[in-house]
Formats: sequence, structure tokens, C-alpha cells
Amino acid sequence: MSDIIKHECGLAFIRLKQPLQYYHDKYGTALYGIQKMQLLLQKQRNRGQDGAGIATIKLNPEPGSRYISRKRSHSSTYLEDIFGEVYQHFNDLPEAMLANADWLKDNLPYTGEVLLGHLRYGTHGSNSIESVHPFLRLNNWITRNLVLAGNFNLTNVNELFEELLTFGQHPKERSDTVTVMEKIGHFLDDEVQKLFNWYKADGYSNDQITAMIADKLDVKRLLQRASRRFDGGYVMAGIIGHGDAFILRDPFAIRPAYWYEDEEVVVMASERPAIQTTFGIHVDQVNELKGGHALIIKKDGTTSEEDILHSKKRKACSFERIYFSRGSDKDIYLERKELGRCLAPRILEEIEYDLEHTIFSFIPNTAETAFYGVIEGVSDELDKIKKKRILDMKNKMDATELDSIFRLKPRVEKVVVKDAKMRTFIADDNLRGNMVSHVYDVTYGLVRNNEDTLVMLDDSIVRGTTLKDSIIQILSTLKPKKIIFVSSAPQIRYPDCYGIDMSKMNNFVAFKAMVALLKERGKEALLEEVYEKCKAELDKEMNLTNPVKELYQLFTDEEISDKISEIVTPDGLDIEVKIIYQTVADLNVSCPDHLGDWYFSGDYPTEGGMRVVNKAFINFIEKVDARAYT
Repeated sequence: MSDIIKHECGLAFIRLKQPLQYYHDKYGTALYGIQKMQLLLQKQRNRGQDGAGIATIKLNPEPGSRYISRKRSHSSTYLEDIFGEVYQHFNDLPEAMLANADWLKDNLPYTGEVLLGHLRYGTHGSNSIESVHPFLRLNNWITRNLVLAGNFNLTNVNELFEELLTFGQHPKERSDTVTVMEKIGHFLDDEVQKLFNWYKADGYSNDQITAMIADKLDVKRLLQRASRRFDGGYVMAGIIGHGDAFILRDPFAIRPAYWYEDEEVVVMASERPAIQTTFGIHVDQVNELKGGHALIIKKDGTTSEEDILHSKKRKACSFERIYFSRGSDKDIYLERKELGRCLAPRILEEIEYDLEHTIFSFIPNTAETAFYGVIEGVSDELDKIKKKRILDMKNKMDATELDSIFRLKPRVEKVVVKDAKMRTFIADDNLRGNMVSHVYDVTYGLVRNNEDTLVMLDDSIVRGTTLKDSIIQILSTLKPKKIIFVSSAPQIRYPDCYGIDMSKMNNFVAFKAMVALLKERGKEALLEEVYEKCKAELDKEMNLTNPVKELYQLFTDEEISDKISEIVTPDGLDIEVKIIYQTVADLNVSCPDHLGDWYFSGDYPTEGGMRVVNKAFINFIEKVDARAYT
């Protein structure tokens, strides 16, 4: 993605099912859990930019001993900082102490059997240490302590916040993370108190009751009560102080969650390859957590996948497949290739099958897998042409003609190279655009001046500002006859509200193109009509619709793409620029199990999503520069 957008947080959870000494004896270290957590987070680092954190809980601690440890960092080297400080507690210990797992657990932090890690890519809010997960809700009762981290956005935070006030709470802030933690914490307190009252009436002592609560706490019921009004896309993981743990996924399976269990560990991560690499297991051994379900791990190590909110029609995020997740997942790799393959016929039509004067390349590096698909698709189309030409020759075989046929193949070159050492931290758009132009280098001498067409594959084109301000200008120095940018994602027309930082509708180049077409064709009054419809939608309690779709339906995809091509062409450039986008239909064919395409289609799976798109359009009309959700 050449445009910079923030995306999704990453989660990692480990429950060690054996005593710490077991891991020392088998793997040579009692810090097995910490080492595996470090690797899980490292392999999902693509999901985090703002910071990271870990927390550990020790099982069966002695009263008065510290059993919860947490470390967070929001520096640019967050993982190095976190684990560097964790290992400082162990680096100077003699070998005998490092081999004594019981001593380590009794005397040093981060030696718990339950571990939770998080990579933060904040969609809003300040990048402060207070915003970095995991969050803690502390209490002197061990069964009321809660550690929470998540990959989520809730669309109805205000509603949930007001509900907390009816409980008598006074939350310290209005963020979705704090609201969720306090909501779960409220019902955790309630469940614990009910058990306490129950056993107290039977004459048990307080210390006996604490152990009985830890054993009998119904985590499934707790989550059902706490989450019944959640609206959004989420995977949230929590550890209760005594050792019970859970991972809860939204009913539409919007946000990703995978898990694995054997006799040694229970592990969960946001990406399947992270688990495979960290634990050396086959893809078939990794489970996907079902939508609306929770993976519950009790203190005694028993694990169950429980139905909490009932699975809805699956709307797993398609952007995971296009861009966010690492392409080292087998299925994602194949899906990205198929996304590229689907684009091949339209590319060939645009270049009029003139392969001799066309160079194929890609930018950025995340588009490489889809690029392979484009080339395979082009090659397949060429094979059909070659076959027909050979058959047309019949008995008049000619060596020169055959040589001409076999030379028909795509010219593939590495035209743009990113300077990995060059990073831009400038917020000012104009200054940043100038610096971005130096992040990339071009390969000179490959393009024949004013003769060759450049076909550049990008995985998505969101705002188009990076294309206009830097990349197209960089490519223009090669003097091509024409530049064709191809997006493996469809036109991004609508905001996201489930965890990706794409919340302001007027930032999308597709939206700008649609508005420009309305004005050009004298239909600008329709903006006001849809504005009134959006306000009416927000007055409804349920069954909201998306009136903004009516505006896009006035134009073909090609008309909007052509207008986008005009918008992203730098002023004064005398080289033709053409944008080709993936179709939503081909996206759904390529990624059949991830049909969450609201960014492109405007079809949101939740009522909260529909509220956000209506509010986003109202903000545009009213010139309110704010997110449509809190």
C-alpha cells in the first residue's frame, strides 16, 4: 500500500500447561514462555507501530508475593526495549539459579505460566504509554484482577459508557479499551460476589471461598453478560488474576484469531504463520476461533471453545488478505496471487496486448505476491494467443514466425527500489511528500523514452496522495509513454470502523472522484438530498441503510477510475496516467472466506457500522474534520 494508513493491532497469548521446570529440562530454559512470546510478537510486528506490551500471571502465588508483571513501551524500538528489560532480571544469574525454575518463579518477575502480548497500531488517540495494552484492573481479591488486551474498535462506545454510569461506575476515560475492560470487570465483580454470597451462606471461611471461586467461576456466563451489547470488530484476550483466561471474537469474525493446543501449551495469535513458526507445527494443526465464540482456558489448564454471542454470517476482513497479514500464510499467498491473476485481462486490454512496449513492475514490496499472479495471468492469456497463432499456421510452419510467437512474453523488471534506510517522520504533508520522493530509487535505462508503458501493481490505492505527490513524479523521470497503476484492491469508497484507520470519507480518492463527477454533471444537489437521508437514518434504532451508495450508483466503476486517474496526475505532467482497480466481484472470488468488503461495497455487517457511514457523510457535508466514531 503506497498510501500510509494505520491498521490492525496484534495479539499473542500463551498458557504453559506444565511446571516451569519441565521446560528447562526439555528445552534448556525456564524462560520458555517469555522466549516464545517474544517470537510470536516479532512474527506479527507488521501489525504494530505505536508500541507493544506484555503481561504475565503466576499460578498459585503465595499471599503477599507479586504475581502480575507488566512491561510496555511506545518507543520506536518497543520490542527490543521490552524484552531487553525483561531479560535484565536474568542475564547475570549463575547457571544454578537459572536451572532452578521454582526459585525463579518465587523470586523474579515475568516467570508466570500465563502470558499475554500486544502490538499496538492505534486507530485514534495519542501515542502515549497509557494507550499501550495490556491494561490492568487491579484488586486485592485475586479473582477480581483483570488483564486485558485486544485488536478491536467498538462503534457504540458512548452507549456502553453510559451503561457503565448506570452501574454506578466513574470511568477514567471514554476509550473503547477502558470501556470494555470496565464492562467485563463489572460483571467479573458481580460473578465473584454471587459465588462469595452463595458459599458464605453455606458456612465456608473466606479463604476457602477464594479457592472455590477460582474453581467455579463461570467465564462463559461472564462473557455473555459483559459482551451482549458490543458492536464492532474485535478479538479481545483477558487473564483473570487467579489464572483463568479467555479470547473472545466478534460474531461476524471480522478480526482474525488462531489458536493451537498440545500437552505443553495453549497459544493464540492474530496470524496463523506466527504460531506455525514459533512452535514448528503444520498449518492443519492450527485452529481458527469461530465468530461469536470464546476460547476459555481454566486455571487447571482445561480448554474449551464456547459459544458466547452466536456466530453470524461470516464477514471476516478482506483487507487482511489483501494487505495486512503477512503473505507467509499459505492461503493468503494463494489468494493474493489470484487477486493479481484476475486483473490480467483488463491490463492486456488497456495496453492493447502490446507486450513489446510494456514493462511490468510493482510497488510497494507487499504487492509482490499479487504481482506474481498478474504475470501468471498475463502469461496464461498469452498462451491462448500463441496456441491460436500456431494453429492458424496449420501446415505452413515458419521458423521465423514461430520465433516471433515464442518471444511473446511479459517484460518484468524491478523499476522501483525502496531505500530501507530512509524513513520519514514528518507530519507536514508537503514536507513529507518531498521526503517520500527520496525513499524510492528508480532503475534507470530500462524504459525506452516515450515508447514504453509502465504497468505498476499496488495492493491498494486509498487516498492517492502518495501517488500524486511522489511516486508518479518519480516514475515520470524514466520518460515512459504511459503509466498504468493497478490496484489489487477495489476502490475504497467507505470508512472503516472496526479497527483500521480509514474513518474520514473525504480522504478517499474514490469519494473525491465521485463528488467531482456529480459537480461536473450538474448533480451536486444530490449531495444535500443524501445528507438529509443520512440524518434520517441516524434517527432510527435499527435496520439502518447506507444512502451514500445511491451516489456511487450514478456512475460506472470505470468512470470513477478515470476521474481518479485525473486527480492523481501531477499538475503539468505530460504523461498519460491510468488507474485500474480490482472489482468487488473478483475480490470475493479470490478471497471466498473473507467477504467483509464494506470498505468497497458499503455493506456493513453491524448496525454500528451503518451509523458510522451515515455520520461520516454528515461530517463531510458539515465540514467536520473528525472521525465518525469515538
